[in-house]
Amino acid sequence: METKKNIEILNGLISILEDGRVGYTNAAENCEDANLKTEFFGIARERALMVIQLQDEINNLGKSTSATDGPLGAIHRAWIDFKSIVTGHKSDAIIEACLTGEEAALSTFKEAIKNESLTPHLFSVISSQLMMIEKSIGKVKAYKDITV
Repeated sequence: METKKNIEILNGLISILEDGRVGYTNAAENCEDANLKTEFFGIARERALMVIQLQDEINNLGKSTSATDGPLGAIHRAWIDFKSIVTGHKSDAIIEACLTGEEAALSTFKEAIKNESLTPHLFSVISSQLMMIEKSIGKVKAYKDITV
């Protein structure tokens, strides 16, 4: 039962991370600021590596990782639609959309580490990824302060 719950949690986190990867890629493609573009592509790559790490954990639990879509990801998907938000490729609008997505991811990760079914190892992996998300929020907020 705990294994099934852990796989469910990991799949939800993978979905959130995949949405973030797509969102940051879209942000980079719609951003005119070269430094911000580089930062967004870097965070997108980081999210892809985080997905792979969680997929490996699911594989270690004996389950295939072919499907990455989960119910928790639906909360986060709204931030991907940059077409309506980033009219004119404005950096501040893109940054706000990224921060909205990151806050959703942060909330989901914080909820995940509260789950008592997590093994100490999974708790450690998820906590480490949570810190990476917090670090990304700090980077994005730093750009927000520059563009204001």
